[in-house]
Amino acid sequence: MLKWLLLGGAIVTEVAGSLSLKGALDHRLLYIVVVVGYLAAFVLLTLVLRAGVAVGVAYGIWGALGVALTALLSAIIFGELLTPLMVVGMALVIAGVLCVELGSGHAARKTEAVE
Repeated sequence: MLKWLLLGGAIVTEVAGSLSLKGALDHRLLYIVVVVGYLAAFVLLTLVLRAGVAVGVAYGIWGALGVALTALLSAIIFGELLTPLMVVGMALVIAGVLCVELGSGHAARKTEAVE
């Protein structure tokens, strides 16, 4: 459970850093949030990997949810365009990552059974 909380923290801090990057164009102090957000995201992602989550699964979930949340929140906060086709694309990416996660759990169980 802790590894998934750490991954959630990595996603949230990466999204905060990305959104702050846009805001820093007008408010230079937000560059501090950008640096802290990205640094925290990578530290948390490292802890997720140390907790035993496969790098492909961790990075896939981190990347897919990060992109989706950044696009959604940038539409809300900055009024950026979010078309129905973009929403479908984000859903497909998230679905693909879920398939990787589900498949990796199945592969891990098969490996344990063989040993």
